[in-house]
Amino acid sequence: MTTASPAKGTALPWSGLLALSTAAFTAVLTELLPAGLLPRMAPALGVSEARVGFLVTGYAVASFLAAIPVTAALRGLPRRPVLVGTLLGFACANAVVALSPSYAVTFTARLLAGVMGGTMWAMLAGYAARMVPVERRGRAIAIVLAGITLALSLGVPAGTALAGAVGWRTAFGMLAGLAVLVVVWIRLRVPGFPGELPGARVPLRGVAVLPGIPAVLSVTLFLLLGHQVMYTYVAPFAAHSGYGRADVVLLVFGAATVIGIWATGMLVDRWARPTLLGATALFVAVMCVLGLYADSPAVLLTSVAVWGVAFGGAPTLIQTALVTASGPEHADVATSLQTTVYNAGIAGGSFTGGLALSRWGAGALPWTALPLVAAALTVVALGHRHAFPSTPVEAEQRVNSPCP
Repeated sequence: MTTASPAKGTALPWSGLLALSTAAFTAVLTELLPAGLLPRMAPALGVSEARVGFLVTGYAVASFLAAIPVTAALRGLPRRPVLVGTLLGFACANAVVALSPSYAVTFTARLLAGVMGGTMWAMLAGYAARMVPVERRGRAIAIVLAGITLALSLGVPAGTALAGAVGWRTAFGMLAGLAVLVVVWIRLRVPGFPGELPGARVPLRGVAVLPGIPAVLSVTLFLLLGHQVMYTYVAPFAAHSGYGRADVVLLVFGAATVIGIWATGMLVDRWARPTLLGATALFVAVMCVLGLYADSPAVLLTSVAVWGVAFGGAPTLIQTALVTASGPEHADVATSLQTTVYNAGIAGGSFTGGLALSRWGAGALPWTALPLVAAALTVVALGHRHAFPSTPVEAEQRVNSPCP
């Protein structure tokens, strides 16, 4: 059983795409909200702030471990019930955190939320791609992934402020309610799609080696490694540069990512490859400038803004490339692989940056990130045929055209 693709030229299903974007917003806010509530949660749970921080770590580890096996196990089920189930899982986990009498119960609920997160991230891009014609695929994915940017730039600070006003338990209770509201929205406005039939399923290893998939995963890894080398240690780098306002640096970066994802949404369906090449080239240039001239506050903040614009659009561009290479029918499995690689890049980049900081100082961070980002640019430049075609439409035509 298959579902017909939307007709070419049809309007974007804004309500459904915004529902998926709000689901992404809910997942990111669930993951990161404890980071802003350490001083409030620690006394109530009778543990140190460091152990409250492990609630974020536990979520990330569970997401990392669950993404591939859970996605593979559920790939035959209808897509909308799986998506609804993950949101109800978020609602239950956040409700338990709101009512939890102990750290152990809270930590267990966070592990459940992490499993839901790993499952959801494997679904969202592919779901958006199936809701629109191929020539609008990139913009649809950009709309959905905008929920991540909004959660990082607005949701977490707002959630932290709300918790200060009404209490952290009430904040988690409201987050559980948000997940339930999104379930209702999805039931009303997001179409259902069938799962993969047993005879049509490509084995996990088969998806991983589809033409273009290894290159897209490589770019994901190199880009995240390079990004996290700098982003994790932006505070000591700002201090090294003589500009001690790390909060301002992060604010500039966050605002620039919003611009980046908006601009990418405008460009991705017509100029996917040039946009990704431009974004990665800007990333390379920023690392060089930061390594040479970051002692000027104006240069530092301008470079961080350009970095934010370049990185803000990267997830949309890479996920669009991944869905194009795998096809929407295999996108969930391909994205589960990318989720694992993405988390590995975050962990590896933070570790690599920490080694560089301890051995050579903060001034070495841009030079440590530079070869990693340059490797991502090289793979994009060489991956024209399968991994990074000019547009999703070009890739679709290439796949459907007979071999000469």
